[in-house]
Amino acid sequence: MKRRDFLQFCGMGIIALAVNQYLFAKNSSKRFPNIIFILADDLGYGDVSCLNPESKIHTPNLDNLASEGITFTDAHSGSGVCTPTRYGILTGRYSWRSILKKGVLQGHSRALISSDRLTVADLLKKAGYKTACIGKWHLGMDWPTKDGRPAVKGLKNVDFKQDIKNSPLDFGFDYFFGISGSLGMAPHTFIENRRVVVEPTIYVKDKKILHGKLINGREGWMAKDWDPKKVLPEITRKAVNFIKQTTTKSPGQPFFLYFALTSPHKPVVPNDEFIGKSQAGYYGDFVVETDWVVGQILQTVRNVGIEQNTIIIFTSDNGPERTKYEREKRYHHDSTAHFRGCKRDNWEGGHRIPFFAKWPGRIKPGSICNEPICLTDFMATCAEITGQKLPDNAGEDSYSILPLLLGKKINKPIREAVIHHSSRGYFAIRQGEWKLLLHEGSGGNKYNLEDDSPIQLYNIKKDKYETKNVADKYPDIVQRMGKLIKKYILEGRSTPGAPQKNDGSEFWPQ
Repeated sequence: MKRRDFLQFCGMGIIALAVNQYLFAKNSSKRFPNIIFILADDLGYGDVSCLNPESKIHTPNLDNLASEGITFTDAHSGSGVCTPTRYGILTGRYSWRSILKKGVLQGHSRALISSDRLTVADLLKKAGYKTACIGKWHLGMDWPTKDGRPAVKGLKNVDFKQDIKNSPLDFGFDYFFGISGSLGMAPHTFIENRRVVVEPTIYVKDKKILHGKLINGREGWMAKDWDPKKVLPEITRKAVNFIKQTTTKSPGQPFFLYFALTSPHKPVVPNDEFIGKSQAGYYGDFVVETDWVVGQILQTVRNVGIEQNTIIIFTSDNGPERTKYEREKRYHHDSTAHFRGCKRDNWEGGHRIPFFAKWPGRIKPGSICNEPICLTDFMATCAEITGQKLPDNAGEDSYSILPLLLGKKINKPIREAVIHHSSRGYFAIRQGEWKLLLHEGSGGNKYNLEDDSPIQLYNIKKDKYETKNVADKYPDIVQRMGKLIKKYILEGRSTPGAPQKNDGSEFWPQ
């Protein structure tokens, strides 16, 4: 979106904002709801006890969230890895349309979201929301450097005394506190708004225990008192404080909290009070701590009296890490609940994720939805909640799931299809009961397979664990779905609207 178009779009939102402010004055119960989006990091579908009867991990807070709201059994992340999924959540656009065609960013990487692209935070700010991003960003930011060049591995050339450009504050958020990449990525220090909280002065070169603190093998600068175990509790404290302070200081203003957890992604560092609380080792204990974090948010929302007008969504950015296979053998705990594959893969275990939503009085408690959805749908859903229409060059892969949240009957699926994308940049597509993978193997992790067919077709309704490739049996379905994915790629969108351009489109098939 060009800046002029964006300003025009903002002008269109004045009416929505005026209406919202009017409702504040007339009846606070009718104002736009607060929106809290909690994103776990590498949490598997089978790690949540209400989704997996065989789970060796008990997650009472997530189970309660599900019982008090809606469970989506067929929800999917936009990618098998985290950076692309996060891009899709905040922009409503598949990340493979950006310059990132495979893999993830690093802690020193430059900003992935372009400065002229509308984000969910932009959208909600236009509707009068106060916005905050707390936790793991992992979408790049432009670090100030001493030599004027882009930051390099380890951030060796970064000037930590200067402001960061293209931080979350430049993409619609009023406040940011967290880390730039994954928990083990440099720089090992917190960032608040545009500055590091503590300037890192120790350079870590190898994976090792340093001063009794686990570093996850990512070279780079670290703050003196940095302790990975303290990260999850600290971002939780910041999230709780944001809810309390915003509710107290601006009781008539809705807020959007994008709370991106650092767990249970490696390094697996549960705090002492959670060790031994599961039957799945340290990883299971870290999931228990993750569940505790959710409980803190739920309790805070109740305590400050905003539960009735707050939407809480909980999900994960992709499937579990491949250490899930070790847990299966050692603890008999399956983090994907028997779905094939894991993080990085286009098989279901790579992107089928837990998804719960609660909105008292609007979402029926204990409801279940079996419709396929994608995390890119968050943006269009927020647009419909706030009565806004997305322009053609925003949210190109986002469908509103508000009718599904509210339990309304639909005559046809919300989505025509869902595109899956692996860590190595391979495509798959899901349409109805059929799923087509345009590659051999998983598309992500490498496995020893007897079947190395270059095309895979599965009937997910009859064979949800993807055990029988029927591509040879249904060539017409392969051809039809292959044409649809090409159409989505070339038109720059999968939603109705004017065709758009992909970034780096010269790499796409013609």
